This record gives sequence, structure tokens and C-alpha cells, in this order.
Amino acid sequence: MVHTAYDSLELITGCSTKIDAVESYGSNLLIACADGSLRIYGPEFSTSPDRSSQTLELKREPYVLQRTVNGFSKRPMLAMEVLASRELLLSVSESISFHKLPTLETLAVITKAKGANVYSWDDRRGFLCFARQKRVCIYRHEGGRGFVEVKEFGVPDTVKSMSWCGENICLGIRREYMILNASNGALSEIFPSGRIAPPLVVSLPSGELLLGKDNIGVLVDQNGKLLQEGRICWSEAPAVVVIQKPYATALLPRHIEIRSLRVPYPLIQTVVLRDVCRIHQGNNAIIVALSNSVYGLFPVPLGAQIVQLTASGNFEEALALCKLLPPEDSSLRASKEQSIHIRYAHYLFENGSYEEAMEHFVASQVEITYVLSLYPSIVIPKSSVMSEPDKFLDVGGEAYLSRGNSGISDDMEQQSSSNILEYDEKAALESKKMSHNTLMALVKFLQKKRSYIIGKAAAEGTDEVVSDAVGHTFVSYESSRPKRSTKGRVNIPLDSRAREMAAILDTALLQALLLTGQTTAALDLLKGLNYCDVKICEEILRNGNHYLCLLELYKSNSLHREALKLLHQLVEESKSDEPKIELTQKFKPEMIIEYLKPLCGIDPMIVLEFSMLVLESCPTQTIELFLSGNIPADLVNSYLKQHAPNMQATYLELMLSMNEAPISGNLQNEMVQIYLSEVLDWYADLVAEKKWDEKTYTPTRKKLLFALEGISGYTPEVLLKRLPTTALFEERALLLGKMNQHELALSIYVHKLHVPELALSYCDRVYESGLNQQPAKASGNIYLTLLQIYLNPHRTTKNIEKRISNLVSTPTPKVGWSSAKGNKGKGFGKKIADIEGAAEDIRISPSGTDSGKSDGDGDDDVGDDEGVSNIMLDEVLDVLIQRWDRVNGAQALKLLPKETKLQNLVPFLGPLLRKTSEAHRNFSVIKSLRESENLQAKDELYRQRKAVVKITADNMCSLCNKKIGTSVFAVYPNGNTIVHFVCFRDSQNMKATGKGRRQSIR
Repeated sequence: MVHTAYDSLELITGCSTKIDAVESYGSNLLIACADGSLRIYGPEFSTSPDRSSQTLELKREPYVLQRTVNGFSKRPMLAMEVLASRELLLSVSESISFHKLPTLETLAVITKAKGANVYSWDDRRGFLCFARQKRVCIYRHEGGRGFVEVKEFGVPDTVKSMSWCGENICLGIRREYMILNASNGALSEIFPSGRIAPPLVVSLPSGELLLGKDNIGVLVDQNGKLLQEGRICWSEAPAVVVIQKPYATALLPRHIEIRSLRVPYPLIQTVVLRDVCRIHQGNNAIIVALSNSVYGLFPVPLGAQIVQLTASGNFEEALALCKLLPPEDSSLRASKEQSIHIRYAHYLFENGSYEEAMEHFVASQVEITYVLSLYPSIVIPKSSVMSEPDKFLDVGGEAYLSRGNSGISDDMEQQSSSNILEYDEKAALESKKMSHNTLMALVKFLQKKRSYIIGKAAAEGTDEVVSDAVGHTFVSYESSRPKRSTKGRVNIPLDSRAREMAAILDTALLQALLLTGQTTAALDLLKGLNYCDVKICEEILRNGNHYLCLLELYKSNSLHREALKLLHQLVEESKSDEPKIELTQKFKPEMIIEYLKPLCGIDPMIVLEFSMLVLESCPTQTIELFLSGNIPADLVNSYLKQHAPNMQATYLELMLSMNEAPISGNLQNEMVQIYLSEVLDWYADLVAEKKWDEKTYTPTRKKLLFALEGISGYTPEVLLKRLPTTALFEERALLLGKMNQHELALSIYVHKLHVPELALSYCDRVYESGLNQQPAKASGNIYLTLLQIYLNPHRTTKNIEKRISNLVSTPTPKVGWSSAKGNKGKGFGKKIADIEGAAEDIRISPSGTDSGKSDGDGDDDVGDDEGVSNIMLDEVLDVLIQRWDRVNGAQALKLLPKETKLQNLVPFLGPLLRKTSEAHRNFSVIKSLRESENLQAKDELYRQRKAVVKITADNMCSLCNKKIGTSVFAVYPNGNTIVHFVCFRDSQNMKATGKGRRQSIR
């Protein structure tokens, strides 16, 4: 779109002579005429003729002739250029001359430049290059009047145009463009020139080059490489191109064309002037020379151009011009850019370019509520933030342009209130028809804004936490601040603008994600830090059946009870064949357990409450939840006992099996009591049906036996009272064993259960458990107790129930095997007396097992014959043969009856004697080794005592530093320190005297 970038003003009118060249110097114009004169024109209304002209600019007023220098050139002037940094005027006529400014005194004439048609000046280095015929010459300005020739190179053809490009020179010869290396003269081709127009080389302010190819301007870098920015396409082939950022002005045959230097290089303005002979860049304007007049193209102020471009809808060009505003106008620049971005965004939004529109909304830095006003169906929380259309009504001093009038000029911006109202109703109606693309654009906009807004809200929350922790003294102020509770986060004040904006953003973003089908992204949003409004989002998620998102919403706001209730409902609906709500996926009980895991350390009571819902269906996972969450086991057990007693045993079992550390004695006792209760109920049922069998085992009874044997935290006396007297003998034996009543326990195994294997296993357990606690010799006596039971069955079987009853009714401290008393003087048979006598010799301390007789034994006499007939000799021999290495052989032999055949003892005595002999040999070897070691130590002692000290004439006393000579000496134990004996004695006396003084002082 075309706008006015330059204002054309006629500066000189009716020059009497044809104009050959034109240049500006300060506020003056230098006109080279065809008659060889140089005419100097100045502003007509200038009031300070003596002012320094070089500090001024061309004026927007008519110019009048101030001075004429006749005979300035002998031939027509081809070009003039003011070298402002050096106060010189360069003129190209018959040759190239340099004149002092402002006097126009000729300083230097380069005679070798006679016939030069083109030149280029490098002001930074003071280098001049020119071309004549097929030669290119390079000169350097030495200051003052001096110019020194540097290089001269030959070229293939006549040079038509040239320009410095860095250290090299770009040449436009008759048919192509070349880069000339100014150091060695090497030429490199770029591309052919056009067929119609002559070559044209123009240097850009960025250092790049614009090369003309007929009506196309090709951009290349300083090495001649084509750039990707595109090409400037003129309407005709230009004769001259002048660069004045941000525009390129070209002289065409019929008019002057102005184009932007921004891609795609659009046409900006056309200036129609007849008979233009040349154009030249002045210090602040473009000078256009006609045959007898001069025009000035003065740039329109950037602010005015921006207004024009914005009104005409050329927003990209307007934004580009904003960047050219001077730094001192930064606030104006920011306000104009914001206004343009907003207008451009509305324009793009209306025309369906939603994503580009959102990019400009982001660049404008408008509040998100302003953009959300374009989406009426997006529900957002109420906010104290100012309405955005009102806020941006007068941005940058310009009237706010709505989307409806963004394409009209500034003169039409003031519309009547009725038209605005009509447009607002129309816009609201159209905005309700939100498509997928508009919502996707909104999602991207909100995501770009989110990181900053959420970060600001989080930082504000952190500051409040710190201030609350430090400033407890400001109670009155804190109490007066209105707050609303947001579960899961710190309290948010109502006037917290940052968190209000965060809540608006997240609530809108969640809705946009759901409306565009991005459920996964919505779920990720809720899983992270978010400020979604619970009430609004809850309703939306329920209506849309987005239950996973709803769960995360509850969770992020610490509404765990609501989340767990919903999750339980979803699990039940998933089980139902006819669910009442529509489910997009199946919910399993394990999901409740996963939800409860993070809550174990926060709210264990809510974990216990909702874990009851899945304890029966997922017992193992639930117990793992209790263990991994470090919930106190007593608390869990108490809760189960009250709300789920049928799962109490399961919990304790799993806890015992999965927990490496042993559970408390209270819980162990609880578990055994539960097992025992179930076993007693089962026993009562079988007794009532007369089907009881001691050898029948149910899974619960097996668990009870395993618990009684494997754990030790329960109280055996309490459990023993609950057992029936005529059944459950194995349980009774285990309990008696825990009470260290080993004789009674073994008697039950042998005489009640009639299972010698269990008795032997019992002895093994007691023996092995005692290895780490007491000497193996003492642990081995448990086998002797078993032998006594086998050898004296009558005494051990008599009144077992009575003895157990007495043990339970009267609390008895745990005793060892030597607790029996009063055995002396009893009337037993001879053989039994011998056995008892042998047993008397092997009794040990109370820390061991029970003795051969416990408290409450009767004093019945048994005849010799009866005792012998009841001896279980085969079982005794089996114990000796199987456990020969654990039984004290001498003591066991004392217990055996005299009638025992030696042949039957061979399997017992054979390995025992071999082991004893081997041990004797080993001890003998050890004794010999130790004696040998003792002898070696004595030998070493004798050798050390035979130390020899050699005294020479060089030996010195370590105390007085005099030679030893033939004096009596003493040697210290290290064998190297030698002193006079007198010195040694004196040192010892001094030590003794010093010690006595210290004691007297004390």
C-alpha cells in the first residue's frame, strides 16, 4: 500500500543556465551549471548569514542565489560530493579536484584522473578509486593537500559504475559485475549485467551492495555472494538509486520511485517530475535536479508515517518504522508499537490468521483478559483487573481502533456511539462461533504468556510465606488483609493481581485444551503447578466427563476427600454392568491405592479411612501402602479392629511377611490371639460333631503353630489358659517351650502325641537357639532331658495336666533345667535311682532348660521291674545315634541302664571316639606349636641381650657432647645412644629432684 514518505518541495526555480550537478553543504545548495560556474543558493528566509552552515540542514523553503563562482570548471561537471569529515568538496569534470570548504579554494588536482567517468570515495580510510577507460586507479589522502597513488590495475572493459565494498571494489563494466581485489588486482566475476540498462552499483548502509540488472536490483554481500532476502523490482530500469534508510529512491525515465528496504521491498511512493536529470542524497533530504530547477524530497516525520501506515492497514511497515524512532523517544516508541500490534492482531483475527494474531497480541503485552474477551464462551473467574478495552482506549495518544475499523484512516476513527454499539453486538455474535483454529491459537497464546505469569504468582506466594514467617509482629495488619483459602497453596489475598491473572490464565487454558481435544495436555497442566479456579473447572470437567482431569484438579488443590470419593464412585461404576455415568476408561481399585501413597505422611487418617474400601479386593497392595507410608502399625491395627476385624489377621500376616524389622510384641500377641480364637471355634464345632482328631490341621491351625514357633512377642501364659486340657497338645507343647518348661513340652510330644520326631525337632531348635547365647555344652543338656523322659516314662507322664494347671494358675518365673528340688531320699527302684544319680551330676545353672523333674512332681515309688519294662530304650538309642555330636557322651552313658548292650552303642560310640581322638591330636599339635613359639621367643630375647657396642675415638656423649674415650659409659635401650655413666647418673638425679619439687609444690 502507498503512503507519503517524502514531501516534494521546489527549492530553486528558474535557473538561467542548465544544471549539470548538485550537492548540499549544510543548509546551502551547490549548483554546477553548464557554463562552468558554481552557484551557491541559501534559504530565502535565513536570518543568520554568519552561522556555521555545515551544522544546519536543508530548509523547507525557497532558496535564493547567494554567490556565484565563475570558471569553477572548464568542462561540464559530471559529479560533486561534499566530504564533510574532511571539509572538502570533490568535483569530477576534466579531472578530479579537491576544494577547501567553505572557501572553495582548490587544494589538489589529480591529473592522472583526466578522462575519469566514475569514482568512489571511502571516507573511513580516505581512499579514492576512479576509472578511466580500462584502468582503475587508487589514491590515498595524506591530509592537507596531499594525495598518494596506491595502486593501478587494468580491467577487461570500460567501467560504467563502481563502489567500495570493504577492502575491495565492485565494478560494473559493460557486460558484467566483478569484484576487484584492491591488494593484488585479482578479478572475480559475480553475474552478467542487464541488456537494457547500463550497470549500476549502489552501496547500502549495511555494507552490502545493490546491483542493477535492468529493472531488478539484486542484493549481494561484500564478496559478491547473492543474499536470500530477495530482489527489488522497479517498475522500469533506474538510472540512479539513492539510499536513505529505510527507503531506496530510484530515478526512472518517467518518475521517481520510492521503495522500502524491507522484504518484500514494496512500493511506498511515486513522485512525478518532468525532465529529471539527476538525484542526489543530501544531509537530510534527497535533492532532485531538473534542467533549470531543483526540488527537495523531505522525509515525512516517522510518527506521521506510522499513523498513515497504521490507518491504511500496512502494519508491518509501521512496526518497522517504529524501530527507527530515536532512543530518546523510547516511551513513545513502545506505546506506538503496542497500539499497532493490537490493531494488527485484530485485523489478522478478523481475516482468519489466528496464530499470527496471537503473536501480535503477545508482542503488544496486553493483559490476557483483553484477548479472552474475544472468546465469550470461555468462562473465567471474576477479577478486579481493569477491563482491557477501556485500558487500551488511548494507547500512544491515538484513539483505540477496534477490529471493525482497523482498516480505515485516522480521520475516520471517531465514530458515533451507535455504530460502536452495533459493531460490538456483531463482534460478540461472531466470536461465539469459535472454531478449532481460533481455540488452538488461544492455547498457544496462553502457553506463551503462562511461564511469566505463573512465575510471578509463585514468587509472590513465596514472598508472602517468608514475610509471614518473619513478620509475626504485624498481626493487626495481617488480620485486616482479606484472604481466601486455596487448599494446597498458601493463602492468597484477594488483591493479589499476579495470582488473579494466573487463575484466569489457567482456567481459560484448561477450557481451551479440552475444547480442542487435548486431554493429555490438560492433564499435564493440572499435574503441575496451576491456579485453576476450582468451582468453574469442576463444573466443566464434570459436564464433559473428564474425570481424570477432575481428580487432578482436586489433588492439586488438596481436596483429597472429594477426589477419593469421586475415585471410589468411578471404581464402583466400572464394576457395574450398567454404569450411571459415561466412562472413557476403566477405573481399578489400585488407583485408589496409588492416590493414597503420597498422603501417608500428610493425613494418615484419611488413608486408613479410604483404604478400607480396597482392603478386601487388594489386600497385598493395601498392606504395602501401610508399610511404605510408615503409618504406625498400632494405629492401623486399631483401625482395622474397629472397622474391618475380618481383615485384621490378613494385615498382620502380610506385615509380618513383608516387613524386615520385627513387629511389636503387642501386634504379635494380637495376631496369635486371633488365630487361637479361630482354632478354638473350629475345635468346638468338631467336638460338637464328635469328629475331633488331634492330627487334623486346617490352614488357620497351621498358621497358629507357625506363629507360636516363629515369633516371640506374645505372652504364652495367657494363651495357655485358653487351651482345652484334652486337645491341642502340639500348641500346648510350643507354649510350654516358650515358658522354658522343656520337660513338660517334651513329655507332651512323647506321651500325648506319640511323635518322637517332633520331640527330637524340638530339641534341635532349643540346641541351635542356644549356640549363640550359651556354651554348646549347656545347650546339649536338652537331649539329656529327652533321654530322661524316655528312660523314666512313668514319672514324666504322671499328672501332666495337673502340673500344667499349677504352672498356669500360679505365676512361675522362667526356670532352667536345674529347677527341680527334693529328689533326694525318694523311693525309686535301683536302676532308676542310678539314672537320677547320674542326672544330679549334670544339672546346670537356671539359664538352661528344665531339669528332669519340675515343681509339683509326686513322690510315688515305682518297682524295679515296672520301671525297666516301661523304658523306651529304642528311642534313646535313636537319639544317641542321630545326635552323637551334640550329646555329652560320658553323661549320656551314666543315664543308660546297665542291661544296655554295648553292640547297640557302637553307632553312637564309634563317631564319638573318633571325634574325641581327633580333638586330642589337634590339641597336642597346638600345644607343641605353642611350645616351639615360646622357645623361639626366648631365643630372640637372648639374642637381643647380647648386643655389642663398639667404642671408638669418635664416639660422643649424647648429653655433654664430649668424647667417650676410656670413661665408663652407659647405652640406652635403643642401642645407638651412648652417654658417660656420670652424665647418665646426673640426669637421673635431676629428674628425681624435679619430681620431688613438683610433689612438694602440690
